[in-house]
Amino acid sequence: MSATMSPATSAKKTMLSAVTPSNRPTIGNYLGAIRNWVDLQAQYDCVFFATDLHALTAKQDPVALKAQTLEALALYVAAGIDPEAATLFVQSHVPEHTELTWILICHASMGELSRMTQYKDKSAKAGTHIGAGLFTYPVLMAADILLYQTHVVPVGEDQKQHVELTRDLAIRMNHLYPGSTANADSNALFVVPEVVIPATGARIMSLQNPAQKMSKSDPDPHATVYLMDSDDVILKKLKRAVTDSGTEITHDESKPGVRNLIEIQLGLTGESAAAVVARYQGKMYGHLKVETADMLIAKLGPVRDRAQALLSDRTELDRILARGAERARARAQKTLRRVYDRLGFVPGGGVA
Repeated sequence: MSATMSPATSAKKTMLSAVTPSNRPTIGNYLGAIRNWVDLQAQYDCVFFATDLHALTAKQDPVALKAQTLEALALYVAAGIDPEAATLFVQSHVPEHTELTWILICHASMGELSRMTQYKDKSAKAGTHIGAGLFTYPVLMAADILLYQTHVVPVGEDQKQHVELTRDLAIRMNHLYPGSTANADSNALFVVPEVVIPATGARIMSLQNPAQKMSKSDPDPHATVYLMDSDDVILKKLKRAVTDSGTEITHDESKPGVRNLIEIQLGLTGESAAAVVARYQGKMYGHLKVETADMLIAKLGPVRDRAQALLSDRTELDRILARGAERARARAQKTLRRVYDRLGFVPGGGVA
């Protein structure tokens, strides 16, 4: 099921999104997601977190994982996410995620998990050693979503199948554990989330291979602009960006390198492609590269500087994450108590 992103007419609906800190955020992440969450946080009850548990499906360097987790959340705050309005936290700080995962695993089937496209793709590349976490990862994602009684989950096409599995698990458990039948809808165990494919924005491609999407994990250091790059590094990367033969600056698909630079400008300014192209009539590729770099620096520089300040003195960031985890746990425990009661668990312990 799909839906358009519209605010709830009465109480705010819950929207959930997360970032996996296995690599550093890029300008594509900012233009395609983070900036949108800033705009939507007034319309939705937003839950944002860094999925450090998900990152473990691939081998991680512990020092890098910790740094990238903090960097990702610092960038969320620096970009404009209000930690007083949204719930912002680290996944591993809320153990209810893993508690609900086990229950959901017991209600998922081997068949439906083996049909997950990402599992089939990644396991094919993993050789003979395929981690069990790669197989069960979609169930952890389902727990992430259902734990907060989430209404809408904005995802790309690559994650849509996982949210569809989440819906299936929610419907299955609502049927198996209905509770009181007097008002079945309001008494459902889980909200069945809606899959939301955000409106297509600027698709940012690699600066060195504009036929491929810009990637956080690209081995070419000149291919990707990271949100924490310095002004000088941004300028150098844009100057080295691959363009095309000829000299005309056009948004045509036959010139993917030039088109990519224009797409970056469109994402930053909201202008039309025609307006950008008209501005470069009679100019050279060098003008386009430098001016695109200047726009990126003007937009991202303050975000980077604020994030660096949060990371340099962790007092404020630690306070934000501790408060976010506290709020998240309060919500998560409410759901988990409900689940334990429906399943017939003996009350007691931390979720009684």
